[in-house]
Amino acid sequence: MGRAFEFRKERKFKRWAKMAVQFTRLGKEIVMAVKDGGSNPDANSRLRTAMQNAKAVNMPKHTVEAAIKRASNKDESNYEELVYEGYAPHGVAILIETATDNTNRTVANVRSYFNKTNGTLGKTGSLDFIFTRKSVFRFDPGDMELDELELELIDFGLEDLYVEADETGKDVGVIHTSFEDFGKMQKALEEKGISVISAKLERVSESTTEVSEEQAADVFKLIDKLEEDDDVQAVYHNMAE
Repeated sequence: MGRAFEFRKERKFKRWAKMAVQFTRLGKEIVMAVKDGGSNPDANSRLRTAMQNAKAVNMPKHTVEAAIKRASNKDESNYEELVYEGYAPHGVAILIETATDNTNRTVANVRSYFNKTNGTLGKTGSLDFIFTRKSVFRFDPGDMELDELELELIDFGLEDLYVEADETGKDVGVIHTSFEDFGKMQKALEEKGISVISAKLERVSESTTEVSEEQAADVFKLIDKLEEDDDVQAVYHNMAE
């Protein structure tokens, strides 16, 4: 069938693998949200956000409902959220957010990934001076006047508003607020009828580390290993673009 077919097949498998990882992570987030605040999304903003993010990546409705039902079962164990910090090769800072039902397994895996790629796992809190936790909302800007929107959202904690391209090249609006203003901004966007694609608490680096293309490849070996782990929810780094 030729190389073109094999290339398309490889891309399809990679896309399916990425989708499966996203579904696993969102399924965990839904479980944790239900355990934390109940199964009614109208009264549970964390669950409402998780369901919103699931919709953004086309997670099937029945899969979302199954996760909510499973989490509502008192016998269903919850996940413990842990953060690991360290340095990849060439001095690049790495922060990993995990959700696990087996902390021994998770820390052993994370440590092994750092060791195998010549990185160094550090102590919790060692990268507080590099990463700041921010509320990040992505939305469809459509034909909006972003300058006007920026003025309207300042009272709700807006720190930054800009447009970036997603994986398909489509423009996406991005809003940054402080960690504490997540709920306030989420409510403001809902009341203004703005179509939010995703709403997350992310780690934003305050400083960056310059690396060459070859050095970046070394760092991505570690990032790829971490992102393939089922216990890992998110990986952040401070490599300069």
